[in-house]
Amino acid sequence: METNQLSDFLKKRIRTVRDWPKPGINFRDVTTLFNDPEAFRVMIEAFAMECTLREIDVIAAIDARGFIIGGALSYQLHKPFALVRKKGKLPYTTIEESYTLEYGSATIEINTDACKPGQRVLLVDDLIATGGTLLASAKLFQNISAEVVGVAAIIDLPELGGSDKLREANLPVHALCAFSESE
Repeated sequence: METNQLSDFLKKRIRTVRDWPKPGINFRDVTTLFNDPEAFRVMIEAFAMECTLREIDVIAAIDARGFIIGGALSYQLHKPFALVRKKGKLPYTTIEESYTLEYGSATIEINTDACKPGQRVLLVDDLIATGGTLLASAKLFQNISAEVVGVAAIIDLPELGGSDKLREANLPVHALCAFSESE
């Protein structure tokens, strides 16, 4: 499926919830894609193609919707799967990174053995908004000497500036579709 066809296919299946979680926010609900077997298959295959182009060693996914995408992608590609979790959710030795996001601040962490030094990591999440979570995730993996080779998301919200910040940090961005605030 070509890029524009893929984008249109997915956008027609993503639910927009207006004024949630607060007035003025258009929440892009990707759970509708997870509930549609054909959309889910198409999405994972598109991500798998991106991973093949980037020669990925490890798939790292962001808590929580990123886990659904990352787990399926890791399974399909036979690659290790690393978790980026909210603080306090991982056992064993962890490192953490705090950051700001569109509604406040948060802290995420990874296990110190999430990957080996020098491994090529792709970060996966459901969407790119302000980029804070993905930038913090990239720092975590860089702190354990991994090479973060890109970021993949279902949705980019370019008006919020996150994808630009990621590119400024030399992180290639791959989003399957984008929404403007007016859509």
